[in-house]
Amino acid sequence: MIIESRFHGPAGSGNGGWSAGVFAAAVGDRGPVEVTLRRPPPLETPLTAVDGEVRDPAGQVIAEVRRVEEFTAVVPPVDRPTAEAAAKAYPGLVEHPFPGCYVCGPENPAGLRIFPGRLPDGRTAAPFRAPAEVVPATVWAALDCPGGWAVIAPGRPYVLGRIAAVVRALPRPGDECVVTGATVGGAGRKAEVHASLYGPGGDLLGYARATWIALPQP
Repeated sequence: MIIESRFHGPAGSGNGGWSAGVFAAAVGDRGPVEVTLRRPPPLETPLTAVDGEVRDPAGQVIAEVRRVEEFTAVVPPVDRPTAEAAAKAYPGLVEHPFPGCYVCGPENPAGLRIFPGRLPDGRTAAPFRAPAEVVPATVWAALDCPGGWAVIAPGRPYVLGRIAAVVRALPRPGDECVVTGATVGGAGRKAEVHASLYGPGGDLLGYARATWIALPQP
């Protein structure tokens, strides 16, 4: 496995959702899979998966991967006009901890450009146009940042720590989709979030539960 540099999140490392989707594929696609990131996924580096662990060439554990029981973590949908209106107020357009992020970075013209804005009830929502090439990791990536932006605040960056996803179906290239996210709990530096991806007809394509971790304050 190699996380290509175009799929980066924080500077010098892979986007958490995309990387987790790649790692999840290493254990097969039967049933939900949970990925815990132990280190920032390195870019352009050969990684190996053995006995549920993803390791770099030096043997350091980058992630742990395990199958989990079926779960439900669905965030209700909104219509596309509502998602588009929310995206116009995306906080990351003004202040973004990782502006080049493959998923939500406004300074990455080649990324997915998912810009989750807050709804009045605290959920996030964003439109999402599926790229020309769609693989399961694309869905994992789309389910990543919309949950995170339910807790990210100015001067308070978070990074993905753990994510479990269910991919029901892949969007077709060019499909106009909607992603929603919500905070469901947390304590201390940890926040528990859910996210869901809906297709053009409102079909639920995938959903995820995740733990985001606030970075230590300087």
